[in-house]
Amino acid sequence: MRIPGFARLLALSAALVLGVVSLVSAQSSAPRVRVDTSLGSFTVELDPQRAPLTVASFLEYAKAGFYTDTVFHRVIGNFVVQGGGFDTKYVEKPTRPATPNESGNGLSNRRGTVGLARTGEPHSGTAQFYVNLADNAALDPQPSRWGYTVFGRVIEGMNVVDDIGAVATGNVGPFDHDAPMQPIVIKRVEVLQ
Repeated sequence: MRIPGFARLLALSAALVLGVVSLVSAQSSAPRVRVDTSLGSFTVELDPQRAPLTVASFLEYAKAGFYTDTVFHRVIGNFVVQGGGFDTKYVEKPTRPATPNESGNGLSNRRGTVGLARTGEPHSGTAQFYVNLADNAALDPQPSRWGYTVFGRVIEGMNVVDDIGAVATGNVGPFDHDAPMQPIVIKRVEVLQ
């Protein structure tokens, strides 16, 4: 049976509307977390569509209370603030196995995005995360190497992140440089939805 042109156009229009509605619905249901620190709070919207393994791991750590009383141990102005792996005595917390690298997900390390910290080994990211203080395209994947997985973005409280990024840093605990001279404590990471 052949569908007349108008009916076909109507069917395509309905499919397009349903697609847009489901896209908007998926975007509005993105999980959010609030990071409460000793300098204030900021809210992060996570992107499980683009970084499903990383988001799932981060949410597990958050729900388990892993981030409570950890510190931002690496602060580099106009670059990143990094935390979530060391307690207030600068002892590294034990973690679950590493998450596979999802840096090829189309998200870029732009100002305000949140990424999974790792060592030089591409699939070594566990609990530590960072927030970009500037556009850091050098952290994105390249054809010849892995990048750093972006899995969310700050949607509220970027001024708090900027305040963290402006603190005095130096040699503290096991860190030769870039550690805040006064500890910046992550009081908790609360899952909001």
